[in-house]
Amino acid sequence: MMNGVILKSLGAAETVTGSKHLLQTPEFNLLVDCGLFQGIKELRLQNWNPLTINAWEIDAVILTHAHLDHCGYIPVLIKNGFKGKIYMTAPTAALTELILLDSAKLQEEDAENANQHHYSRHHPAKPLYTEMDARKAFKFFVVCPEKTQIKLNEDVEFRFQLSGHIIGASSVEITCYGRKIVFSGDIGRNHSAILPPPDFYSQADYVVMESTYGDRLHGDMDPYQELEYWINHTLKKGGNIIIPSFAVGRAQELIYMLNLLKAQHRIPMDLPVIMDSPMAASATDIIVHYADDYTTISKNDWLEMLRHVRVNREYSNTSGFIADKRSKIIIAGSGMLTGGRVLEYLKHYVGDAKHTVLIIGFQAEGTRGRALLNKSHELKIHGRYYPVRATTVELLGLSAHADQSELIGWIKKYDKGLKQVFLVHGEPSAQEALRVKISYECHLPVKIMKQNQQVVLFTIEDESPIPATPLSDN
Repeated sequence: MMNGVILKSLGAAETVTGSKHLLQTPEFNLLVDCGLFQGIKELRLQNWNPLTINAWEIDAVILTHAHLDHCGYIPVLIKNGFKGKIYMTAPTAALTELILLDSAKLQEEDAENANQHHYSRHHPAKPLYTEMDARKAFKFFVVCPEKTQIKLNEDVEFRFQLSGHIIGASSVEITCYGRKIVFSGDIGRNHSAILPPPDFYSQADYVVMESTYGDRLHGDMDPYQELEYWINHTLKKGGNIIIPSFAVGRAQELIYMLNLLKAQHRIPMDLPVIMDSPMAASATDIIVHYADDYTTISKNDWLEMLRHVRVNREYSNTSGFIADKRSKIIIAGSGMLTGGRVLEYLKHYVGDAKHTVLIIGFQAEGTRGRALLNKSHELKIHGRYYPVRATTVELLGLSAHADQSELIGWIKKYDKGLKQVFLVHGEPSAQEALRVKISYECHLPVKIMKQNQQVVLFTIEDESPIPATPLSDN
């Protein structure tokens, strides 16, 4: 390898999923995030493809947060020979264990179903990894405090800053041969209901930046007003409010907001709120545990709020909630309607115009959530088609991702020493819009990363960093 530092995105390049960003030096290979591809089949199949670097050649992994598209590939990396350490914050470690076990369970169930119903071309179908594989990964985890320099070798060290996306989520500043390279991770909102605003760095030579909502503004609508309106509007029709929710972050923020709306008598005090998701229930336990240090709500306040929510862990109870004819709010996974208990509710409710589906997070291409946003007239669930007559509403104010304006504000915090911005974790239209906006407003060179393309950041002999240039595509 040449005597330089090279950036290479193995995932989340011109897409929002499969985050894996490789930083290669002559002596050390560092992977930032290790996520699964999700969404359309073409993307999911990439999880089975070998990486363009051997797993045993990667010396360490830094994990920015615990969402599956950032952590879900870890057991595969270890199965393939990774022997290093995986660094993360304390809440990220607890949540990643939960998410990897759930991911393994779903994959084992999918493989079992494929073998029973013979719909896989592989005989027998096998899971990408098992629950045992997931558990083996935990011994590689190293918990790190935020804002503390962690030395990886003589020339490479890093530190975390909380990014406000979910609890424990962080940006990471890597100091490499005296140069600073910042990976944004996923950047949260400036005004979250339950998390402090994103922390930030002000100095870097290079920034690798997410661009999920690079082409969108979340708008000026008060999310509390929107939530209040659509709940009361649906109640007048005698309907239910179904909120597909990500188990970590969105579900808990909703609990807080609904509790506040009830306390202010803006929605009925006796309106049942059901969180039907064992994953969200377990994630809530973790968030409550770390609340005093990582959220703006105290642990005691969380425990009081949860007294007013029906938290369901058992699948056997779901049919009872569906049979109950009273209007209610249902918070259920998965957030993009790719699976989970929300599908059981949709089977019964999506065909009736009196019900409302509230979409509160990013919906990847190829998911049922994206189909609803695109006004699809039907949804395919478990082999059957269901007509869509329920009202679907997107509440942008509840997104966990910064919008274009907030992303621009984040990058503007850097001083004039910033030499180049690299965009990852975004669909092509979002990335191009953000590239143009950063170039115009910040007068910075911006490059959209392509998967497996190598970019030389700088050569180590040369004391002044050179403009980043593509090296090759393999």
